Amino acid sequence: MLIKDFQVGTLQTNCYIVTDENTLETAVIDPGAEAAVILNYVEANKLKVKYVFLTHGHGDHTGAAAEVTESTGAELFINEKDVEKGSVHFLFDPPEYIKYYGEGDTFKCGALEFKVMETPGHSAGSVSIVCENALFCGDTLFRDSCGRTDLYGGSMRTLLRSLQRLHDLPGDYETYPGHADSTTLERERRFNYYMRYAMDNADGR
Repeated sequence: MLIKDFQVGTLQTNCYIVTDENTLETAVIDPGAEAAVILNYVEANKLKVKYVFLTHGHGDHTGAAAEVTESTGAELFINEKDVEKGSVHFLFDPPEYIKYYGEGDTFKCGALEFKVMETPGHSAGSVSIVCENALFCGDTLFRDSCGRTDLYGGSMRTLLRSLQRLHDLPGDYETYPGHADSTTLERERRFNYYMRYAMDNADGR
């Protein structure tokens, strides 16, 4: 598995291009802006983009989604809770060809398998995507922090439950957030104040 990270747009959103190196089948995660940068990399490396996955519907993660999808012929997926026709809440105004995914959905991309976890809180439709030992968590979990909850559909109570779910994943994962530096899940279990708070205040435990 080859993971290429581009920081795109004014908010420096992490766009991840994840490729099966044997087949060159590829998934693009969160093409938030700068479609030309993403597409130039795809073309230069002769990648076959099969999927475009959106971790949530905020514009800094979706801004180049339509152009990348249409230029590559990929399928575009988002959780339905984060779409809004004629958006007035910074959510994704979807094209007609949008497809929806949710908890437990899996997608094959060459030998790679991507599995969807619903991890709301930053937004109502936020998801995290697991592929082998990699966790793409959008704006749910950051290195030493977590996503804001003051935008439409956000909820700190809900986000804490999502952090509990991520904490409880078995084993360790290379963790790729929507902004800033990558980390590991074990590091965040040990040092992330918000994840530790979530576990100390876990509902129903």
